[in-house]
Amino acid sequence: MELLMKSVGQPCHLFDSGDTFLKAYSPEWSGCLILDIRMPGIGGLELQNELQKRSCGLPVIFITGFGDVPMAVEAIKNGAFDFIEKPFRDQELLDRINAAIEANSQQRIALSETAVVKERLQRLTGREREVMDLVVTGKANKVIAHELGVSQRTVEIHRARVMEKMEAKSLPELVRMHLVN
Repeated sequence: MELLMKSVGQPCHLFDSGDTFLKAYSPEWSGCLILDIRMPGIGGLELQNELQKRSCGLPVIFITGFGDVPMAVEAIKNGAFDFIEKPFRDQELLDRINAAIEANSQQRIALSETAVVKERLQRLTGREREVMDLVVTGKANKVIAHELGVSQRTVEIHRARVMEKMEAKSLPELVRMHLVN
């Protein structure tokens, strides 16, 4: 596995068992995890379950020479990215690894964007949050003012502050941010 990965310039870290991996694991890691169903110590499916308990975001690709359909179904239901039976073609595995790494990258970007939006939401006052919640539903300032029992000018001021604090350049962008939360 190490030779295959190095042959295409892909960095990799090898662990002699699932237990060794768990001791070294860091939530900051990115990439993907290649597991065999049968491994020394903790088996692949058990390791997958433990990683789920730890909210591990690494996509898991199972490879095995001893798999069967129920085992593959269990792995996929538990969130495995893929399940490959041995023997496999090197290029097939590399293609699936690349797809898993890309998926992990996209997931990390989405989580990062979510964290940014949540941080921006913390900047809003309670009233600004109320105004934002009504603005993103498409309600006009006049309607929002009536619902909140404030003047239309007050709504306009809060709306401007919401746009500024959320760093939204347009209403559709603000709606997208609201959906992330």
